[in-house]
Amino acid sequence: MNPVIESLFKHHSIRKYKDQPLEDEKLQLILKAAQAAPNWCNAQHMSIIVVKDKANKEKLAELSLNQPYVAQCSVFLVFCADFYRTNYMFEKNGVSAEQAQKFMEQLDTLFVCGHEPAIAMQNAIVAAESMGLGTVPIGLIRKNSLALVKELNLPKHVIPMIGLCVGYPDHDPDMKPRLPTSAVCFDEKYDTAKSKSGVDEFDVSYNEYLVSRDANNRDENWSKGLAEKYMQFYGLYEDDYELLKQQGFISIDKKN
Repeated sequence: MNPVIESLFKHHSIRKYKDQPLEDEKLQLILKAAQAAPNWCNAQHMSIIVVKDKANKEKLAELSLNQPYVAQCSVFLVFCADFYRTNYMFEKNGVSAEQAQKFMEQLDTLFVCGHEPAIAMQNAIVAAESMGLGTVPIGLIRKNSLALVKELNLPKHVIPMIGLCVGYPDHDPDMKPRLPTSAVCFDEKYDTAKSKSGVDEFDVSYNEYLVSRDANNRDENWSKGLAEKYMQFYGLYEDDYELLKQQGFISIDKKN
């Protein structure tokens, strides 16, 4: 099998790391791989904050609901949607502040904010795992996003989207199964029947996986566990609206 494909199929999240620094040459390869990711119009609306200092990682772990692996990993990468350079480009080339703000407040701008850092992060994951390193994405960096903006000194028009732990694995967890391909990949048009039947099928196989695995085994299916988790997460990211307003992506007040 192609070694890149083989590495992708072996992916699993690592939440325990050795106390071992990451060599700078490996870090630079990971960052270059992230930069090589596809992006809209070659505008490169993504920046990465590299956090190696122990005290700084501990602070980011605290802001991420005290997830210990954020502090434990060799390097913590914060992937940001970055329109600071875009606004400088507007200013440099004579675009008025009013026109620039109208561009910033398009809904499509938020879509770009979502996908460009994510694509770059996936490149970083593939690069890191190809060198025997472990990774786990951290979405909870957005839990205290306003404090994170301050901690990382992010300027206006830059928002933190997702973090990534990188380091040398200190455990080898089970690989979680995935939905059947028929439930997520459709020919020509979306098939709701296959989507639903795939969930029903996966509920059975995922329950078998949870019951039989070595650690944290439990009698639960996939859809029930996620439905309950989503209800627990509702309202968790309460700073999101103020984050977007403070960082210049929206200008109207939130309606209660």
